[in-house]
Amino acid sequence: MKVAFGHMGTLTPIMEMILEDLGHESITPHRPTRKTLTLGAKYAPEFACIPFKIVLGTYLECLERGADTLASGGGYGPCRAGLYGELHGRILRDLGYDFDFIFFWPPLKKPVHFVRQMKKLKGRHSWRYLFKTIKKAYSKLAVLDDLEMTAQSIRPREITHGSTSRAFDQAYALIGKAKTDAEIRELGEEARAIINKVPYDESIQPLKVGIIGEIYVQLEPFANFFLEEQLGHMGVEVRRSIYLTSYTRHDVLSTKGDMGSVKLAMPYLAQKVGGHGQNSVGDIIRYSKMGYDGVVQLAPFSCIPEIVAKSLVPNLSAEYGIPVLTLFIDEQTGAAGVQTRLEAFVDLMEQRRSSRGRQNSTTRAG
Repeated sequence: MKVAFGHMGTLTPIMEMILEDLGHESITPHRPTRKTLTLGAKYAPEFACIPFKIVLGTYLECLERGADTLASGGGYGPCRAGLYGELHGRILRDLGYDFDFIFFWPPLKKPVHFVRQMKKLKGRHSWRYLFKTIKKAYSKLAVLDDLEMTAQSIRPREITHGSTSRAFDQAYALIGKAKTDAEIRELGEEARAIINKVPYDESIQPLKVGIIGEIYVQLEPFANFFLEEQLGHMGVEVRRSIYLTSYTRHDVLSTKGDMGSVKLAMPYLAQKVGGHGQNSVGDIIRYSKMGYDGVVQLAPFSCIPEIVAKSLVPNLSAEYGIPVLTLFIDEQTGAAGVQTRLEAFVDLMEQRRSSRGRQNSTTRAG
């Protein structure tokens, strides 16, 4: 099979490795561009969210490159993402494309369906071989998550503007070549060394911002206007509420989600609303308790779970004393507008930090 899939951050080299290990040809998607989004928006329903449109555009690009099978997964519950595989398939077939679609529901939600789909993907390989392949992929994913977090810490402290991003691109390309467990360990160490060699000023104490919200716009840099890099270059250290390893543990291999965030959200939002809406509420509280300077909520325009969470933001922000910037994103959103809002948000956090410093100085003097 010639298998394609949606592009989502650092998941791409993981999917490529799994497919190749299982004997398929990976039609690896290119990083999304404005052309990808425009193509998807042309054929998507008007009020579909931006992840739907980007992924649809990616599928169209990959089918034109020769893909005969598409692989995807989706949530199960109030969020519309569970319907996206079916809708993508109908749109593409109406456009005249002939292909197979392998769609995965969460394994603990629909285990029988999940096993059936896995049988298609694993082909003649044993279940034992498939398990080893997935375990190896998770190890590679853990390295990529670690590289991202290291880059997020160094970027606001870097001596030379842009050096962290260049180092991360080199490290990402290097670990992308790893095909065996030994190579993942060896190249992983080399990749870490590349990022750790970036000169930075340890004395700098940057603002800290938590990134929360819907998974796709958190993890796909194109979808969020490369927000992590923008904030890093403004002197802000970021941490996302979702990394692919944590998502695997809390959402793919569990039916409960991140219980730490869910527990914090319960007094304010006691039921699941789909997607990561409930988690977003709890994550605002969690980042406040961790002493962060602010939170950025990322959401596709028309995303119901995040709209529900957003309705609670003013009260949460006031009660827990942490500013929250919400960015709803669609194909009409402009990069300049996002940058302007981020700059204003950073100014606000810097003023709050300075104000707290003056108050503390006055208290000590008194």
